[in-house]
Amino acid sequence: MPGQPDSALDQRVEPDLFHAFAALQSLLLDSPNLAGFLGDVARLAAGVVPSASCGITVRRDGQPLTVASSDEWAEQVDEVQYGAGEGPCLETLRTGAVIDVPDLAADGRWDGYREHALDHGVRSSVSLPLAVGSSTIGALNLYGGVPRAFDAAARSHAETFAVQAAAALTLALRTIGLTEDSAHLERALTTRTVIDQALGILMAQQRCSADEAFALLRTHSQNNNRKLRDVAADLITRVTGQPPVLGRGFERGHPAAD
Repeated sequence: MPGQPDSALDQRVEPDLFHAFAALQSLLLDSPNLAGFLGDVARLAAGVVPSASCGITVRRDGQPLTVASSDEWAEQVDEVQYGAGEGPCLETLRTGAVIDVPDLAADGRWDGYREHALDHGVRSSVSLPLAVGSSTIGALNLYGGVPRAFDAAARSHAETFAVQAAAALTLALRTIGLTEDSAHLERALTTRTVIDQALGILMAQQRCSADEAFALLRTHSQNNNRKLRDVAADLITRVTGQPPVLGRGFERGHPAAD
């Protein structure tokens, strides 16, 4: 029946969950840098729930940023939310709550996000907080191409994995903070600052608002099938003759929901 765990799915996912926990421990020892660690975590999360794509969002300089994804599709859907300024992953990042979307086509929330996400093939999703203590440091976003891709058993496994991933991420950040190249690893994840610099250039060149400048940048990104941050970095380098100035580190969000 709908809403009840499927025993066949539960049997299929359970070994993947145990494998994912073991792999997380190995990643803490084996990943050469933070970017690589986060990418591996995203791919592990996608494997915990069959046929899912995963993106990991954090807040940098007050703005959301996808720091890792299991594939390009997840990153594109994350960017749709950032452009709209709303969506399930942003709500999780803001509130620290699990946001479940069984069928996006029938969901009345996030008008600015829903239509574009459906155009990208998203039909269901679940966004999970990456919480450390009372703070939400990120959101782990799982996307499915069919309605109700995440039943009760799948959500339970994903939530359990998110708790473990948050603990592993905290340890990784502490370890990296002690290494000589921690500043370089932090700068490697800075994207929103680069986008903001590009918006400033476009606003001056086109004499337009920030929203209009963002729309121009996003349109160029979509038309050329390139990541938004790459388009922004190219614009900055072309206009100034210098690479983008990088920003600050992670920011903690809203206290996690009990």
